[in-house]
Amino acid sequence: MKKIIIASDHGAVALKSEIIFFFKANKFEVNDMGVDSEDSVDYPDIALLACNEFKKGGYDFGILLCGTGIGISITANKIKGIRCALIHDLFTAEMAKAHNDANFIAFGGRVKYNVPVTQMIEKFMSTEFAGGRHLRRVEKMMAVEESTQSNSFRWDI
Repeated sequence: MKKIIIASDHGAVALKSEIIFFFKANKFEVNDMGVDSEDSVDYPDIALLACNEFKKGGYDFGILLCGTGIGISITANKIKGIRCALIHDLFTAEMAKAHNDANFIAFGGRVKYNVPVTQMIEKFMSTEFAGGRHLRRVEKMMAVEESTQSNSFRWDI
């Protein structure tokens, strides 16, 4: 059984509920890290909470939601080990997994998508990481993350 972690700020409570309903209808285990009201909260706090829980292990991937998906995905990508892709359509959902091996995907609760978010999630889940040259690139992404600790990383292009 797949295990998913999901969290949203106040700007995507309805979308989070829709996604959770989809997962539960398909017999997925879901860890909902909140929030459940439209009372204002800060998306960086939500991203940090969900990403730190994800890093404990046992999850297939995570979903983060805010009004646009932008702020929460930027925050998530500052957390060591997280590769969060902001998804817009079926193509970006596929590429997030196939080329970037994303472990989180993000959506905006106030965004009008041309494709239902659940279809984009299905596309992401049904896609395999392509490996090969993409593995090299993912490794370079993660090396950049490591380099920010020492400020000394460089590779030959």
